[in-house]
Amino acid sequence: MPYQCDVIDPARTVMVVVDMQNDFVADGAKLRSAQAAAMVPRLAQTLKTCREKGIRVIYTAHVHRRDGSDMGLYDDLYSPIADRSSLVDGTPGVEIFKDLAPAPGEHVIKKHRYSAFFATDLDLILREWGITTVVISGTTTENCCHATARDAMFHNYRVVFLSDATGTFDYPDVGQGAMPAEEVHRATLTILAFSTAHVMTAAEFVARVKAADGTVNPKAA
Repeated sequence: MPYQCDVIDPARTVMVVVDMQNDFVADGAKLRSAQAAAMVPRLAQTLKTCREKGIRVIYTAHVHRRDGSDMGLYDDLYSPIADRSSLVDGTPGVEIFKDLAPAPGEHVIKKHRYSAFFATDLDLILREWGITTVVISGTTTENCCHATARDAMFHNYRVVFLSDATGTFDYPDVGQGAMPAEEVHRATLTILAFSTAHVMTAAEFVARVKAADGTVNPKAA
């Protein structure tokens, strides 16, 4: 564990909601993560607490222009991106899932790679706000959440990673064997907990937030 975040200062903390878009969460979506969809109520309640306690919330949305001018290698990696049926900027699929809709004044950062820090102004915004701790939620655990957590650490932010407010999908066998979502998720949490972040549940996070104003002892939560 690189560090412990026993008490979280709301004024210097941001909750990053990674890619909880219709194309990743809604029923029937080609890139849907069942784990991400299942944790929506928990994440929604956590966001409610963040707003009540003065923690800023910022969203990311993975999008690509229809002409492919920001595509990179994603055309080669994901057929729903290659055929322009998913993650096309300006379509309903890239909007944040309605149960997690941003509150007035909350920003949605458009990104074109896994990390929310790559070629965006996220770091500029966080430094303007005086942020020192970045909390990661959303999907997918091992790709966009993992990459954003790593880049946050590379930018010298302390990172909290929510183990039950992140999620992924089942991996097919592409030459290394298939992996169910639960195994992918657990392996990623193990790696992050060792090398990058304080991994904790949403309830543990809320307890640490409330500890900042003396509402609860996080050790007893």
